[in-house]
Amino acid sequence: MMTRRQALKTTALAGAALATLPGAIAQSNSTAPAAAPSGPFTLPPLPYAYDALEPFIDAETMHLHHDKHHAAYVANLNKAFSQIEWEGEITIEYLLQHLSSFPENVRTAFRNNGGGHYNHSIFWQMMKKNGGGEPTGELAKAIDRWKGFDGFKKFFSEEAATIFGSGWLWLVSNHGALGIVSTMNQDNPITEPGQRLQLTGVPILGLDVWEHAYYLKYQNKRADYIAAWWNVVNWDFVSERYEKMKA
Repeated sequence: MMTRRQALKTTALAGAALATLPGAIAQSNSTAPAAAPSGPFTLPPLPYAYDALEPFIDAETMHLHHDKHHAAYVANLNKAFSQIEWEGEITIEYLLQHLSSFPENVRTAFRNNGGGHYNHSIFWQMMKKNGGGEPTGELAKAIDRWKGFDGFKKFFSEEAATIFGSGWLWLVSNHGALGIVSTMNQDNPITEPGQRLQLTGVPILGLDVWEHAYYLKYQNKRADYIAAWWNVVNWDFVSERYEKMKA
């Protein structure tokens, strides 16, 4: 059985990530949260109205995506967590980065549902009403490695469009060094090494390409969804994450 002292012995990367992940979500002008399942993990409310991302992402999709899909990940994660003994608090970052330290019978549930909870909690914040445009400052300079923002946008879009099946595409920062990686299903770049086949890094921008993220509005036209998504990217949030990861 792990102790609270052990839980606090996270890596430096996890400590940096914690400063900008779900525990620090600003809740101003947010929608009302759905009923929280019993357990240590809760469904964060959207930081904007369901229709705030119209016409690019429709309100019905946001209702289903947040209130049904994300809520199910939280409920299933808490259900799995109830099967183990744990002292003290726990963060979703710690859980994902230490999967092998938990009993084998809950690891898959932790990986899938914990990943779904983590991914969506930051995904909502990576978008905003009247978003889009281009990044500025240090992030813009770092993105120049893709021959400027247009080159980055083109490469990122093409990579997202070619992910087979369900998954995510991420722009990650490893102490300021940027990279683009894809993960299948609900895996994430911070997941414990050995549990996935990606390079370590903290996601600062991510795109959900599961069909439930776009099928109501775009059907099978994933490329159209990707093109529309650039109009709601919250570059202020992404830049803030980049600066904290760089520091």
